[in-house]
Amino acid sequence: MAARHTAPPSLRIPDRASAQHSWRSPLFEAAEIGARIDRREFETSLLDLRVALVNAQYDLRKVNFPVLIVLVGDDRMGLSAVVNRLNEWMDARYVHTRVFGAQTEEEQHHPRFWRYWRALPGRGELTIFTGPWVLATIKDRMADAIDEEEFQRRLSHMMRFEQALLDDGALVLKFWLHLPKERLEKRLKKARKNGESSSPHAIDTLIHEHYDEFMDLSERLIRKTDIGEAPWQIIEGSDNRHRDLTLARSILAGLSARLDRARAEVPPPPPPSPDIEPPNQLATLDLRPKLSRKEYKEQRDALQDRLRTLSARARDQEVATVLAFEGKDAAGKGGVIRRLSAAMDVEDYRIVPIGVPTDEELRHQYLWRFWRHLPRRGRMVVFDRSWYGRVLVERVEDLVDEATVRRAYAEINDFEEQLVEEGVLLLKFWLHIDDDEQARRFAARERTPYKKYKITEEDYRNRARWPEYERAVNEMLARTSTDLAPWQLVPANDKGYARVRVLREVCDALARITGEPSERD
Repeated sequence: MAARHTAPPSLRIPDRASAQHSWRSPLFEAAEIGARIDRREFETSLLDLRVALVNAQYDLRKVNFPVLIVLVGDDRMGLSAVVNRLNEWMDARYVHTRVFGAQTEEEQHHPRFWRYWRALPGRGELTIFTGPWVLATIKDRMADAIDEEEFQRRLSHMMRFEQALLDDGALVLKFWLHLPKERLEKRLKKARKNGESSSPHAIDTLIHEHYDEFMDLSERLIRKTDIGEAPWQIIEGSDNRHRDLTLARSILAGLSARLDRARAEVPPPPPPSPDIEPPNQLATLDLRPKLSRKEYKEQRDALQDRLRTLSARARDQEVATVLAFEGKDAAGKGGVIRRLSAAMDVEDYRIVPIGVPTDEELRHQYLWRFWRHLPRRGRMVVFDRSWYGRVLVERVEDLVDEATVRRAYAEINDFEEQLVEEGVLLLKFWLHIDDDEQARRFAARERTPYKKYKITEEDYRNRARWPEYERAVNEMLARTSTDLAPWQLVPANDKGYARVRVLREVCDALARITGEPSERD
């Protein structure tokens, strides 16, 4: 697997000329520096605020959107106090808090955003993220664990991640808790002197000692990821009461406005204009390749032996593999997958069949159910059907609107880009057969007792609607076959040829990523 960009345990911050100047920023200076609220005003304001917050919480449980509150900043010691306040002022049973510090051993074995996707709230839920993707990126850049190109790439992934949540209807509220350098220094001294339970961690000292550079990177991150429906709100925290009251009021305002929109049932924007007809790649695919029974058995056995060796090598080298199978009904996906799994140790792979989403899956953003199934390093996950259902069956069956389909192409490309950048071997196969072969296989399934479960009325209905599916497939191929994650079209009129072809492609890809020459070299 490609090297992960993670900061070393002991951070050594390189000297940079850019960090030598005295840092000043209109962005942070715009926060109410030195604003204070006396105790009487605080307690008076709190009476109505707490009632309104709890009422909004209970209203949220009845609607169809999640709330994600992101709390980060240079006021690290204030984060814990703020979260405690929110749990005190709201119904703590319905406030879920996730603190993201250093990655756990399990998290290190998965793509970077895996741990965030798994922790996302469902519809009607409110979750607080403290110290998520933001701080880790700044720390890694300061320590030169990542270069400027990787820093910008991570910012782009942040934006796309948040935009995907927003497009799915989520309310995302992002708060940056800020302290002027002098105030931060006083807090650190007081914490050390008093031996407070909230004594500073290494990151607090790091921020103070390299304040200018930390804030310079923070400002760049904030400006880049300050997207329309999820802007950053900077709250100055010199006065605890001002900080806590300002944050709670902002949460209430954002939640109330979003609840009002939900009650008004604002209609979705109209879909974009139809695109130009995509090229018909399926029509030009040569479906004649065929193997004799003898050729099939010889090549299958040899390739399965090779796959057994290569999958063990991938496990030893901690290479994660994701295989996605799509195709025309009865094209033989199950048979191909069985020939793959037969060659591997049962501990090294997992098959994930994708069907109608569960109630839990429907409560989350569409890609959530796929992120949660991603393999740890050294393992393989095989998706029988995949995330492409959004732009295929859901599109053709009008289960989502056209605007959602258009967004899905970009969301899927970003999802796959993140996997490949993290060193995951990603292979996507479309198995294709012609109409006559499909009709023969449908009839054979009807006659075979142990295969009758594989044929339903829906299969025949899909067959009748194939022209619509064909157009959706061709657009999918055009929009999501990228340099990082190209589609492989497999002629499958002959089952033996299709099985051998996929076995060979998987073996060759594993050989390349593990450093062993492929059969073609």
